[in-house]
Amino acid sequence: MKVKPLGDRVLIEPYKAEEKTKGGIFLPETASKEKPQEGTIIAVGAGKKADDGKVIAMSVKVGDKVLYGKYSGTDLKIDDKDYLIVREEDILAIIG
Repeated sequence: MKVKPLGDRVLIEPYKAEEKTKGGIFLPETASKEKPQEGTIIAVGAGKKADDGKVIAMSVKVGDKVLYGKYSGTDLKIDDKDYLIVREEDILAIIG
């Protein structure tokens, strides 16, 4: 699989939804699990193009663990794996 995001977009592999609570209670499949908001960056675009034509470099890189907005991006499935494509501005923080 070779996916190259365009412009200021980033391909993220989201972490799996929690199977148990912080208190140790296991969540059944029927329980509504929240969509994860953390993931690892798999690929990055070249960067955003400014009005003068120059490309503004990305501030994130492949391998970064990030926190992104709850309803950000576009979900897609490649080779039976779930991914998310978001704009760099939808990434809220780099974790760790």
